[in-house]
Amino acid sequence: MVDRGASGREIVVQAGEYEARVVTVGAGLAGLRYRGHDLVVPHGVGECPPGYLGKVLMPWPNRIAGGSYSWEGATYDLPVDEPTFGTSLHGFVAFQEWEIAEANASSVILRTLIAARYSYPWTLLASARYSLDAQRGLTVELSATNIGEGTAPYGVGFHPYLAVDDARADELELTNPASIIYEANASMIPVAAHDVASFGLDFRSPTLIGDSRLDHAFAGLPEGTWTVTLRDPASRVGVSLSSDARWLQVYSADYIGRVGVAVEPMSCPPNAFNSGRDVVALGEGETHTLSARISGFQS
Repeated sequence: MVDRGASGREIVVQAGEYEARVVTVGAGLAGLRYRGHDLVVPHGVGECPPGYLGKVLMPWPNRIAGGSYSWEGATYDLPVDEPTFGTSLHGFVAFQEWEIAEANASSVILRTLIAARYSYPWTLLASARYSLDAQRGLTVELSATNIGEGTAPYGVGFHPYLAVDDARADELELTNPASIIYEANASMIPVAAHDVASFGLDFRSPTLIGDSRLDHAFAGLPEGTWTVTLRDPASRVGVSLSSDARWLQVYSADYIGRVGVAVEPMSCPPNAFNSGRDVVALGEGETHTLSARISGFQS
């Protein structure tokens, strides 16, 4: 660990040829290397990272339109922290300090309290576990337990930017098994579902990203565990993210130089607190967990 910086404290874990760096602000994944190659876009503990690099997103991922939602007959107004789009973005904990609950050479568990407030009057205990395995890579488990009263609306996401060193998105091959893509309105809220082929963003087979601009929610993922891969054809180095989450956001990092691609497993789609789609009704004492795994490869 090092002294505190803009991203809190840093914990380094290792296993085999993997090394991961985790920071306490946002329980963020600040770096992941395999055989000397960066598998995610890294940032230092002294930086406030752009674009939500590696952040944990609770108690909702992505956007809530207008910063307002209803639950069990009551309406709540959230802070609008993305004024360009008039939305509330990525929950409460991405820039909150998490405490280090456990740490050893290959894993770390961080925890934080999501305190009840006027806009979200439920109390959750959140946990993020990062564990490295020499063969399997990095496993990420994001959990929340309702430790207060009442049933809470809940969603979770993870926001890593997969990378192959400093290669630009244009140079990388993407494989994304999702069959459904969502068209978004001017506030980046999904409004219409399309077949990926008809929409022109079909990456079900390895496809060079080129000049494609991606910032879309995807569904129609295979049952069980699915895998997204990003590969540099020049070096033949690649990275994969696997999860059983039913929703996925893919973003070609256009506003941070198109280095890497954000691949974000989510338990629910954008604006789920308004649409009601796949919102978890987290009862008193109940726990929800989202898992993902990131691995490197060369082929």
